[in-house]
Amino acid sequence: MSETGEITPVPPSAPVTETEVEHQFDDLDVDAPPQVGIVMGSKSDMPAMEKAAAELDERGIRHETRVMSAHREPDTVAEYSKNARMRGLKVIIAGAGLSAALPGVVAAHTDLPVIGVPLTSKTSVGGGLDALLSVTQMPPGVPVASVGVDNAKNAAILAARILSV
Repeated sequence: MSETGEITPVPPSAPVTETEVEHQFDDLDVDAPPQVGIVMGSKSDMPAMEKAAAELDERGIRHETRVMSAHREPDTVAEYSKNARMRGLKVIIAGAGLSAALPGVVAAHTDLPVIGVPLTSKTSVGGGLDALLSVTQMPPGVPVASVGVDNAKNAAILAARILSV
């Protein structure tokens, strides 16, 4: 508008070609979606589960890490698991201690491979035997692969092998 309130016509601009538009996006840093999801039941599990993230980083495999409890946030776990494939995940690594329900709950809500990492804690029974049994004793139709107690690195190596198939 001009100072007198009249509308000033804008001259038509030259059309923008598709190639010009594409070049505007060349400098954008858009990452591909993560291939592996790493989930754990508690923030206190982070030191053990960081070993999986480090191994995946070393192999150049994109991943994401989330903390969610199968007991305190069952709806969050279910939604994460149901939407995992749609978001580009190919494998989920789930670490949990004590009753270690998280890997099984994740597996119940997705058809992706789930690798369970049984974790020890200060109240574990038999050095993590409680978690190991919980992760490995899944009912038919709810498969969870398992690695050794506190061995998140092996879970990442297994995830890498699954991705290479």
